[in-house]
Amino acid sequence: MSKPVVIIFTRIPRLGVGKRRLARRRGDRAVLNLSRAVLHRLLRRLRTLRGITRVIAATPDHHLRLHAPGYTIMPQGRGDLGTRMQRAMARFPRRSVMLIGSDIPDIEVSDIRTAFRLLRGHHAVFGPAADGGYWLIGLSARRPAAMFTGVRWSSPDALADTRRNFPHRRIRLLRRLHDLDE
Repeated sequence: MSKPVVIIFTRIPRLGVGKRRLARRRGDRAVLNLSRAVLHRLLRRLRTLRGITRVIAATPDHHLRLHAPGYTIMPQGRGDLGTRMQRAMARFPRRSVMLIGSDIPDIEVSDIRTAFRLLRGHHAVFGPAADGGYWLIGLSARRPAAMFTGVRWSSPDALADTRRNFPHRRIRLLRRLHDLDE
């Protein structure tokens, strides 16, 4: 049996890029430092998980310089969020895949372990975010072809829209967490 895959979906932390709402209140340098700290903390924590393949799907593609021992780094490529997520997960067609956002300060290794355990008896696992999106999506090898069709990204409806693409599938939810948007 192939190892399950954990994909960290991230924007390479760069000064003045990303997290604009937060930067307006806290400043670009503070947001850069916070983004780096949260990403590196997540990478360190996931290194403690054994028996998985670790991948970082990063954007922008031309800034893929990231020191991350134990991780394979791949570009996200072009397209909207759903297109990029679908492409990353499609690289592992017959394996359980978990995709995790890199901007969730409160994520714990136990959350990932719980998600993998739940995935054994379900088709999908979501980690709902407080803003209506999700910080994690875990999928068994049996997944719908069009997982992200019609999703209103960056809206309070993102999780509900995605769940509609999983008719007649067994789905479980993890605990609700906050991301760094605000």
